[in-house]
Amino acid sequence: MQKEQELKVKVIGLRGSFYQIGFKQGQQISQGISQTLQNKDATNNAQIILEKNSSQILEELKGLAEGLKLPLSTAIGAYSGYDVTFPEMGCSTLVKDSYYLRNYDFSPELYDARLVLIQPNEGFASIGFSQHIIGRLDGMNEKGLVIGLHFVNQAYKQQGFLATTIVRMVLDQCATASEAIQLIKKVPHGYCYNYSITDKHGNSVIVEATPQQQEIIHTQPLSCTNHFETKTLLRKNKKQLQGSVKRKNYLQALMKEELTPEETFDRFNHHDSPLFFQNYKEYFGTLHTVLYSPQDLRVMIGIGSESNPLAFSFKEWLNGSLSLPNEISGTIVHS
Repeated sequence: MQKEQELKVKVIGLRGSFYQIGFKQGQQISQGISQTLQNKDATNNAQIILEKNSSQILEELKGLAEGLKLPLSTAIGAYSGYDVTFPEMGCSTLVKDSYYLRNYDFSPELYDARLVLIQPNEGFASIGFSQHIIGRLDGMNEKGLVIGLHFVNQAYKQQGFLATTIVRMVLDQCATASEAIQLIKKVPHGYCYNYSITDKHGNSVIVEATPQQQEIIHTQPLSCTNHFETKTLLRKNKKQLQGSVKRKNYLQALMKEELTPEETFDRFNHHDSPLFFQNYKEYFGTLHTVLYSPQDLRVMIGIGSESNPLAFSFKEWLNGSLSLPNEISGTIVHS
């Protein structure tokens, strides 16, 4: 029996220093604190790595801790994404004709349901869907750099960051795909993920990342799902790849069709699409469809299936000429 559920995503705009951005979010959070990382050594390691590689996130964590009235170590443990576990998820991305289009598949129960726009005093402004408050599932920054994560395998875990934190680091610091590659190679990875990346210059890459090594695939157009394709990393894939391979094949066929970005968005967002799933109890239901346009900084967002997408200019929000709604809503159907 199918069951409909309204899914509401908050739209949150934040300006100021990274500390102020963190503090404001700490004041807004009403849910309980995630009890994740409590290992003191891991917490210390996370802080040391952030001091070296992402002072922006560390400052935001300091503000978040103050807003939540928590010790900094507790905030780092709960929200840095370092040395923590996270369930499997699915994602499908297509980059073609100067746009980046993506479906994110997971469970509404573990979904932040927050679209966050930040304009920090220092560092790059960005828009993206948050996870664990600080992290991002996907996003675009003011330089036209777009990035999204794709879970591959959790069987080769090492102490390191979740991909959500790494995506956020890239959005804060990188203007080009080349810069994103260099940063991703520097940061310790906790799990096996793909990162699909494009920039306003038309450079598109997939970074296949394990805790031990990272391989780069330069490709335009680009299609990316949830498995590695580089020969040296094939053994790091999960045994069951049929679903990911099937979606990849559909994306490659879709590339050959003459479709507008809006028409392609509809292909992603329809409940009958091979890219759309309703297995929410199994952490594999499509929650959002998003299109980022790196050249003109336009965004189109749909929540659930057959959505009435919200389209707007991130550039207009940056210059203060655009007011956004407090939330975006849509319908998901549990199969």
